Amino acid sequence: MLDTLPEQGFTFWPVGNGDSTTVTIDDETVIQIDLHNLEAADDDDDPRTPILDRLPVLLPEVDDKPYLSVFVLTHPDNDHCLGFAELLKTVTIGEIWFSPRVFREYTKDLCDDAVAFRDEAKRRVAKTIQDGEVSSGDRVRIIGYSELLEEDDYKGFPDDKLTVPGNPITEVDGDDKVDSFRAFIHAPFKDDEAGDRNDTSIGMQMTLKNGDGNLIRAMLLGDLSYPVVSRVFDVSERDDLEWEVFLAPHHCSKSVMYWKGENDEKENLQQGLLDQIKDSANSDFGYVISSSNPIPSSNKDGDNPPHRKAADRYEEIVPTRFLCTQEHPNEEEPEPIVFELADDVPDYHDPSDDSDQSSSNARSLKRTVVAARGSDAPSKDPTRFGSFL
Repeated sequence: MLDTLPEQGFTFWPVGNGDSTTVTIDDETVIQIDLHNLEAADDDDDPRTPILDRLPVLLPEVDDKPYLSVFVLTHPDNDHCLGFAELLKTVTIGEIWFSPRVFREYTKDLCDDAVAFRDEAKRRVAKTIQDGEVSSGDRVRIIGYSELLEEDDYKGFPDDKLTVPGNPITEVDGDDKVDSFRAFIHAPFKDDEAGDRNDTSIGMQMTLKNGDGNLIRAMLLGDLSYPVVSRVFDVSERDDLEWEVFLAPHHCSKSVMYWKGENDEKENLQQGLLDQIKDSANSDFGYVISSSNPIPSSNKDGDNPPHRKAADRYEEIVPTRFLCTQEHPNEEEPEPIVFELADDVPDYHDPSDDSDQSSSNARSLKRTVVAARGSDAPSKDPTRFGSFL
């Protein structure tokens, strides 16, 4: 069981077919991308993680309450926002990021948690327009384009809180983290606004780095399918596409690399995009993650993701390993997939490696010491062990 988040890294939770990714920038700064908390996961026999039981206790605390710097909703499908209403009550969320598409949905098309998110987003937008500068707990960032910003309810929304594709974000809940964090926004594109809800997903490259210039990068593309993913790779600079960790879009769906064009009779493998994904990987350390149920041995037409042939293609191009959250390290007792920028290099926490568990325990002990001292520097207090004076 994960007893501490990495000091700086990415955590992919086993939540079945859904996304729940935790990004740790430092001891005080944590971002949650999407949420999929299933009530059934509370059953001891269910291998999926009840993330709302696990995440809050791992977060830093501010004013005696768990504190999450940012919650990012890639798009308002229930497998990306389930449990948000409870999360909002349980933890302080400094800032939320979202695509305006959430405002275009009718209530009947949204699950209860998506409605809760929409209402909270509207509250924060209104307060930001009214007050200009707002504090943690009220902050909001809009990602992408929307004609909604031209409507009366959104006029006056500050430009510096709107990020369109092709631009980076380094500010997290009011703090500039340029030395340790960068989120480069790839999608949604303006002309995808009226398309399928999956294709309005926020797509981004997230980079974590330290003072020595070492880094670990993750490509996080929500539920985007081939046309948008292909466009991302066609129009973007190489630096903004490179990755050590690639989250397979839409829970390892074949729709990323198999596509039926207007003049095609059947779906065809889009080898060109696969080659682009492969060429953007760190050839020495590259992992593809499927945030999904176990990969089946085969699929029938019409099956939902994960798709076996998508997993096969990823396994052909991945430099290091393909991992599935619900199979890690086994289907009976899956554990989160954790990557960390440790000792100046990207590191994968292998739960089957005893030495990795020892390192995890050491990191947990270090955090306890830092919390007690307020610093990780050695104590200069001459008091000896056993002395109470």
